[in-house]
This record gives sequence, C-alpha cells and structure tokens, in this order.
Amino acid sequence: MRTCSRTACARRAVATLTYVYADSTAVLGPLATFAEPHAYDLCDQHSERLSAPRGWEVVRLSLGTQQQGPSGDDLLALADAVREAARPVPQPVVEQPRESGREVARKGHLRMLTTE
Repeated sequence: MRTCSRTACARRAVATLTYVYADSTAVLGPLATFAEPHAYDLCDQHSERLSAPRGWEVVRLSLGTQQQGPSGDDLLALADAVREAARPVPQPVVEQPRESGREVARKGHLRMLTTE
C-alpha cells in the first residue's frame, strides 16, 4: 500500500500527479502501477483539493474507472510490439567491388593496383 506524498499525511494513495513542465500542465490520474521518482501519489482528499500554479492547466483523468491489471488494448499493443521485435531483419546484400588490375604493393589493409 502506498501512502499520500503530502507531508504528514498517512492516508492511502488513490491518484498519481505528474507535471508536464513544457506545457505548464498538471495531470492527475489513477494511481500508477509503480512509484515513479517524478510523480506524486495523493490520497482522495488531497487529489480533490489539488490546485496548480497561476497560468497552469490541471487535467483530471477519471479515477473511478480504475481497473486492476492491463486493459485488452494494452495487451494487444504489447503482443504487436513483441511480434515486431521478433521479426527477422533482412540483411542487405553487399556486392564486393570488382578488382581491375593486379596488386603491386600492400601496406596494412591498403593495396595498390595497376591498371591494365
């Protein structure tokens, strides 16, 4: 059980608050599956009284329809990603350049050829 992130609040967390600084937006949604370092878990009282700084927008996602485990769409997306990752990547055929002439000298991986 995770508790509210607010100081001196020991109530059970029911929502997760994240900030999108680039858009000046605070997003309050269902409790995240895992505790994230840049997200704040809030109890029901603190999530209802949430306010954002002046000029910021608060987006509240529905908390009442929280379900346990992934949705059907999540599972299908995961299955598609696994199939895509397992698909073999065709290797391009690289043709070796044809040599014209004969080798006269060599230094390391470099060769000097005569033109005939």
